[in-house]
This record gives sequence, C-alpha cells and structure tokens, in this order.
Amino acid sequence: MLRSSKSKPVDWQKATDIKKRVDFLVTSLGLTWVNYDRVYCYRSNNSRARAYARIWGFNKVWQLALGEDPAYVIEVLSEKFDHLPQKRRDEILLHEIAHIPKNFSGALLPHTRRGKGSFHDKLKTMLSLYAKLV
Repeated sequence: MLRSSKSKPVDWQKATDIKKRVDFLVTSLGLTWVNYDRVYCYRSNNSRARAYARIWGFNKVWQLALGEDPAYVIEVLSEKFDHLPQKRRDEILLHEIAHIPKNFSGALLPHTRRGKGSFHDKLKTMLSLYAKLV
C-alpha cells in the first residue's frame, strides 16, 4: 500500500528498553548462538505495517560491501507493541529471535522451513524455556 502524501514518515528511535530485554532473554534462556552484541533494537512510530515487531537481517553482500560482521535489528512497532503485557511482548521478541539462524550469518529463517530445526520447532523450544523462567 502506498503512503499518501499527507501521512507521517516513520519515526525510528533506539529502544534501549527492548535491547535490555532481548539481552536478558538471550542470556537467561541460554540462546548461545545469538551474539547479542550484534543485535540492535529500534522502536518505530507511524508504521503502517500489520506486525507487532519485525527483524531485519544484515545479509552477506552488505557485510562484504561495508566490511562489517553479521548483525540483526529488531524493530518493535510502538502503536501495537508497547501496550501489550510483558509476557506477550517477550513472546513476540522470542518469535523475532527465532528467525536468527544457528550460524548467526545475517540471514533470516523463514516461517515455512520444514524438517529438523524448523522455525516453529525452534520457537516452541524457546517458549517452553521461557515458561520455566517466568
């Protein structure tokens, strides 16, 4: 859907509260493949996306072009995410973290991957670990 000329631009802000929560979840649940120093968190306002949150990968061609290591950005969409209870927010963050492959390459795991190590199996495991944490 195209933005009308009167719609506000998306406003991006560093989300230090979300970063602290992601770091807590990664360390508390033992998600050792996630290099949380290379996961950045932002809060957006005025986005027209339907999601509560999104993850952005830093793929190989950009890594090579810019001479940087793999990284990820987790974006939370303020209008939809911020009012949720903490447990639901954590579940959404874990969903986004589940898109990060075990090799932390900058690529993203899709929802549709089948078989051993599928996205949904990985998410289910992380959520069961989380249930023991809370």
